[in-house]
Amino acid sequence: MDQAHRAVALSLLSIAACGGEVEPPPITPDDNAALPYVQEIVSFLPGTNAGYGQDRAPKIVMGPPTGKGLGAGSIDTLSLGIGGEIVLGFGDRIIVDGPGPDFVVFENAFWVNGVRGTVYAELGDVSVSEDGATWHEFACDSTRDARMEWPGCAGWSPALEYDALVLDPLDAVQTGGDAFDLATIGVSEARFVRIRDRASDGEPPTAGFDLDAVGLIRYRQQ
Repeated sequence: MDQAHRAVALSLLSIAACGGEVEPPPITPDDNAALPYVQEIVSFLPGTNAGYGQDRAPKIVMGPPTGKGLGAGSIDTLSLGIGGEIVLGFGDRIIVDGPGPDFVVFENAFWVNGVRGTVYAELGDVSVSEDGATWHEFACDSTRDARMEWPGCAGWSPALEYDALVLDPLDAVQTGGDAFDLATIGVSEARFVRIRDRASDGEPPTAGFDLDAVGLIRYRQQ
């Protein structure tokens, strides 16, 4: 989480402490197993200056994202820290390759004043594995392309507001976030997703990639 995200989070927390109203996160089922999102943190290696959200793990990364659209990032996130790494599992669901994107990673990116070119992006490398031992990584280029995007990277597309109880299977156009297609790396299915922070600096406890959620678009159940 960069300084802009941190300032927003601290501001909201300050309002709550003073008795002001802060909009609560969306209501979701207590049993997130009913929805196609993270079911467990398999492993977490916090990087330098991590700490934010760890007291609420693993639930903080389970279930749908809590982003509010292009101009407002979520504060219901887990900061990985500089160089931090997390591996996520999906219970009895296995990601499968199909037409188009197969899963979506949600960070708390947002566009300042709704302007695409001013997005606060905290990038992460994304890998998948079928057995938790052999990993296949999506190519993440930290240089923006002509469309002002970072294809292959996570952490630059805002999460949009949507009804997670209705939108199943997910549609990346409606959900926002960064979508990934297994066909891009020649993989037919995967059980685990790994995200590794790419930051070189950041202040505690919010440094690095701020994970909100990971949702599955195409999957099968065992």
